[in-house]
Amino acid sequence: YVSYLLAIPVLAALTPEKHEIRVFDENVGDIDYTWPADLVGISVRTMFATQAYAIAEKYREMGVKTVLGGVHPSMCPDEARGHCDSVVVGEAEHVWQTLLEDAEKGRLKPVYKSDAKADMTATPLPQRVGLANRQYLSDIVQTTKGCPFACEFCAAHAIDGQKIRNKTVDQVIQEVTALGQTVGGYKRKKAIFFADDNIIANKRFAADLFKALKPAKVNWMCQASIDISEEDRLLESMRESGCGAVFIGFETLSQDNLASMNKAINLKFSYAEAIEKIQSYGILVHSSFILGCDFDTPASFDELIAFINDNHLLMPLINILTPFPGTRLFDRLASENRILHKDWSKYDAKHVVFSPSNMSPEELAAGYKKVIRSVYAFDTILNKLKYYWGRDFWHYANEINPVKMNYRLLFALRLCSLVPSRNIPRSLFAMKIVPRVFDKHVRVSTILTMMAYNDFAYSVR
Repeated sequence: YVSYLLAIPVLAALTPEKHEIRVFDENVGDIDYTWPADLVGISVRTMFATQAYAIAEKYREMGVKTVLGGVHPSMCPDEARGHCDSVVVGEAEHVWQTLLEDAEKGRLKPVYKSDAKADMTATPLPQRVGLANRQYLSDIVQTTKGCPFACEFCAAHAIDGQKIRNKTVDQVIQEVTALGQTVGGYKRKKAIFFADDNIIANKRFAADLFKALKPAKVNWMCQASIDISEEDRLLESMRESGCGAVFIGFETLSQDNLASMNKAINLKFSYAEAIEKIQSYGILVHSSFILGCDFDTPASFDELIAFINDNHLLMPLINILTPFPGTRLFDRLASENRILHKDWSKYDAKHVVFSPSNMSPEELAAGYKKVIRSVYAFDTILNKLKYYWGRDFWHYANEINPVKMNYRLLFALRLCSLVPSRNIPRSLFAMKIVPRVFDKHVRVSTILTMMAYNDFAYSVR
C-alpha cells in the first residue's frame, strides 16, 4: 500500500506509556477482534465511514467502548455519534488525554472538541512502531497545517483553518532522522511524502526546511500550490534536498470553473509554462484534475486528454467532483437538490454522487472512464516514459539512490512472465519494456506505478 495516515501514529504518541496499543490498518491486513481491547479509536475518512461504523458497532456488541474521529466524524458528528460511544471533533491533541482519563473512570463523554488549534511545536514525534512496516511504500511527515485558500470542494481549511501553523525545522529533521533508525522493527522507507496541504504556504519556513533537509539525503515528495513555479530559489533548493516530485491541484482547464470553485490562484498561471518550469529542475509534476464541474461539457474530456498528453504529464490523478460533507460544495449542491445519495462508500472521487450541470451522471461516469483509459493506455505510458528517459529526467535520483541490479533482474523476470497473456496490450508493453530495464536512466518504481495505474483504469466498470 502507498502509505499510512498520520492520525493513528500521532494518537499513539499522545497516549501515556502505561497503555498497551495495537494498530490495525484494513488497507494492509485484517482486524484482530480477539485482542482484548478496552477502548477502540477509529480515524474515519468519508469513503470509509460506512465500514468504520460497522467496525465500531461490532466492538460495541462485544462490550468495548469506541471513539470515532477524523474528517468525517468532525463534519458529521451527530451521524457518527449514532454508531459509537464518543466522537472527537477536530484535532485531538488537546482532548485525547482527557478522553483517556474519562474512559478509565467510566465516564466517557459523547463529544470531545478542542476550543483551540494544536500548537505543532508542542506535538510529540509520531509513534510508528505499531504499523505494518513492510506493507508501505513510503513514510508520511507533516510539517505544517492550514491552507490559506478556501476552495469550494475542499474541507482542508474547515478542518485545519486558514492560518498556517508549523513545526520547527529542528522538529522535522529530528523526525526524519528518527525514521532512519530501526525502532521496534520499524525502519524508514526509501521515500518520504510531506503531507502538508501546501508545503510553500510559509515560504520562509519552507526555504529553511529545504536547506536543512539536504544533509539528510532522503528522497521526498510534497504538495504545493502552482505558484511554486515562479520560485526559482525554492525549486533549486527542493531539488538539491532530494525532492523528486510535487503534487499540484490544477483541477480544471476551464477559467469559469476555477472562478466558481474559488481557485483564484490558478487563474494567474499558464499551466503548460508552470509544468515546464518545475520539471526543468528535475522535479516531476504530479497533477490532479476534477471532472464534472459546473462548466464542464462532454467536450471537456477530450480537451483534458489532449492537455495531459501534450504536456507529458506522467501520473495525472483524475477525480470525479465529489461533494464531501463539510465543504461549501456539499452545502450548495444540497440546497440545489443535486446530491443523489449519501452512500458514503461511493464518495471516493471515482463515482458520480451528484447531478452535473451540463451532462447526465451516466455521461460523466463514461467520460471519467474514457479519460483514465486514454491517459493510462500502455501505448501512451510507453511514449511518456520514452520522453522522460530521453531527457535523463531521473539522473539525480539515480545518483543518490541507484536501482540495484538484482532488483532490475527480478523486475525483468517478472515482466517476462507477463508476456504469455491474454492481455495483448500488456504483453506487448512488457516485451518493449524488458530491454530498457537495465538502462541506468530507467527507474523501475516508475514503471511499476504506471502499470498499476493502467490496471486501475481498466478495472473501472
